[in-house]
Amino acid sequence: MVPELPGAVRTAAMPFIMLTVLIDMVAIGLIIPVLPALVGMFAGSKADQAFWYGMVTFAFSLANFFGSPVLGVLSDSYGRRPVLLLGFCGLALSFFATALATALWMLIAVRLVSGAMQANQAVANAYVADITAPEDRAKRFGLLGAMFGLGFIVGPVIGGLLGAVDLRLPFFVAGSLALLNLLYGYFVLPESLPAGRRHAFAWKAVNPIGSLRGLASLKGVGLLVGVVACTGLAQFVLYTCWVLFTSFKFGWGPRENGWSLAAVGVMSVIAQGFLLGPLIKRLGAQRLTLIGLVSSTVAYAMWGAATAGWMMFAVIVVNVLGATVTASIQSIISSAADAQSQGRTLGAVSSLNSMMAVVAPVIGAPLLGMVSHLPVGDWRIGAPFYFCAALQATALLLAVAHFRRERQSGR
Repeated sequence: MVPELPGAVRTAAMPFIMLTVLIDMVAIGLIIPVLPALVGMFAGSKADQAFWYGMVTFAFSLANFFGSPVLGVLSDSYGRRPVLLLGFCGLALSFFATALATALWMLIAVRLVSGAMQANQAVANAYVADITAPEDRAKRFGLLGAMFGLGFIVGPVIGGLLGAVDLRLPFFVAGSLALLNLLYGYFVLPESLPAGRRHAFAWKAVNPIGSLRGLASLKGVGLLVGVVACTGLAQFVLYTCWVLFTSFKFGWGPRENGWSLAAVGVMSVIAQGFLLGPLIKRLGAQRLTLIGLVSSTVAYAMWGAATAGWMMFAVIVVNVLGATVTASIQSIISSAADAQSQGRTLGAVSSLNSMMAVVAPVIGAPLLGMVSHLPVGDWRIGAPFYFCAALQATALLLAVAHFRRERQSGR
């Protein structure tokens, strides 16, 4: 059933949230090529750099794990718009404080505060679910994913170029963009959740473990919780290790890493902005999920084994269908929830991903630290990516078992 919103608002809201997400992701993308190098300014060796970058990432993820369900429930109670504004404010403060940091403990403290205040992706997904009929959500989530991808085209390239000038400059620019998004959200972005569809805030609903139990109990989700966990962990290990991996293996700097991340963004836009809708109609969300997981499994293994920088770009292009997995699974889970609990459900998905983001640096950074002493080009430096390939293969097996069970039960 299509939500009861005025037609003009329903039409306008999607472009509004897409622009909001685009600005948000450009700001985040700006810092990705340079944050590991900034951490390296305070570290004494490559192994120390990998460890402390893992700690900085861990701090954000831990705070976000506990903060995401709170913000998701708040968005169900008070609307999506104020929670998004809080997230933009948190990002701006985080970027400016990081630019001014003079010690590692400051970086960790800033990331803790930022993680607790930021759940923009989950709330944006709930916003889209508010204004979209269930049968159109996969396509709409794909469009939102395309905005994330577009942000990762523009952000890392600019961040890499600015970082080549001064490592702190991208953080000042990112903070300014976050402030711009705050102003845009305050003056332009409409609310998507009518007062009649909100419910009272309840503390029991913000327990991250409880929200995960609720997600697992949703009819039609089941083993997909495991799929989300495995794919999320693989993705966050990739995020944790990409820049340091390419620096250790190929000697890349912020500029090269910026361009590689931009290539990821280009393929994400192509996959989610142009291919996802037709592919969902032709193959269905379930079959597309399986194909995407096969593609991702192979891609992670090939990234780990790459012996030259150009191979990283080649695998990014070949893995185009891997970029459709998240939106496909998310559409299945979203369709299993009712209209009143979209924020809570997608907040639980975000919380699960945040849990994986907590675990990822604890696994990925030590794996990378163990091989950081190896010579440039050594295949063993790809250890974190081989681990990701195993995770994707596990997710594939879980997805096959879940969809087979669904067919047998006649759902």
